[in-house]
Amino acid sequence: MGKHAIVIIDMLNDFIHPDGALTCPNGAGIVPALQDLIAFSHENEIQVIFVQEAHRKNDADFRVRPVHAIKGSWGSDFIAELTPDESKGDYVVQKRRHSAFSYTDMDLFLREEGIDTVAVTGVWTNVCVRSTASDAMYHTYKVVCISDCCASKDEEMHQSGLRDIGIFGEVVTLEQYKEKYAVVKG
Repeated sequence: MGKHAIVIIDMLNDFIHPDGALTCPNGAGIVPALQDLIAFSHENEIQVIFVQEAHRKNDADFRVRPVHAIKGSWGSDFIAELTPDESKGDYVVQKRRHSAFSYTDMDLFLREEGIDTVAVTGVWTNVCVRSTASDAMYHTYKVVCISDCCASKDEEMHQSGLRDIGIFGEVVTLEQYKEKYAVVKG
């Protein structure tokens, strides 16, 4: 089976809250599924990694996108329904680019923990989720995308991201993931 990490990407106020700077219209809809996935992961000793976009005030990213997720701001905070629980081993990776691997300690952490499979979730399926999945593959990790734990602006963008990830990774639903990767205890 390998050792998995669940990667929850950008479930932040600026992407999920209606008043956020770059609200993903379908993002709030995946919150219950992500809560279920986190509980499942904790029960089955699967590493949970929360990815947090945290830009500097004058970040170069703002030359092409609106100002959003400034480090330490409300917009960069995790939504109240999905916050890391360090007591359960959750880990936070801060990023300033689309991919959770780009100029972060993601690869170092995964290697230190002996993780070989990255299961991506979160927002936007066709941007940050796809970028993280691609970089995971480039770093030689197996990639799983949990389709109903991801969202984009609309279904076409969501499906586009899933199609791209499906070229090199496994795309499954939450229930399929749970059936396939539950740890049998006892």
